[in-house]
Amino acid sequence: MMNRTRAEGGARTGNPQGIALPGILLGIGLGGFADGILLHQILQWHHMLTSAATANINIGDYSPTTVHGLQVNTLWDGLFHLVTWLAVLAGLGILYSRVTHSRGRVWASRVLWGWILAGWGLFNVVEGIIDHHILGIHHVISGPNQTLADISFLVFGALLILGGWALQRSGRPVETQIPSGSAELR
Repeated sequence: MMNRTRAEGGARTGNPQGIALPGILLGIGLGGFADGILLHQILQWHHMLTSAATANINIGDYSPTTVHGLQVNTLWDGLFHLVTWLAVLAGLGILYSRVTHSRGRVWASRVLWGWILAGWGLFNVVEGIIDHHILGIHHVISGPNQTLADISFLVFGALLILGGWALQRSGRPVETQIPSGSAELR
């Protein structure tokens, strides 16, 4: 059996694209879903504009204890979920493209899961810095422990990034061998 290279296969030459980008996009979307579903809906610790009255930007007061405030927060939570859903769709689309255009290349599942965890951590860090600290439009929890909760959210995100990075580094792509004389599936 002979191991065919990409150059021998025709159009696919050069380094194959990895799955870091689709994994990170999936992690961003799934991390956003975890945040929105768990913290916004189930635990109801906050919504997108829960702290708008004390935010670092003037966007009004949308207390979730009033009907109008809850309506506005629900709308913004929905828009947030739309963005996370689009991130998942983009991640799936790019992953599908990468897998179908890299026939003969197989990634260990820990590579994909590592990138997904890193993407979730990236979501936490970016969303935490922008929404909790810079804009101040909401916090993980409001009250005397909000700074500790916001910092814990960032630390959790950083740990996800480090853990995901380590996990994906422990996996290696495996090149499959195509017997000589057989046509590559297209």
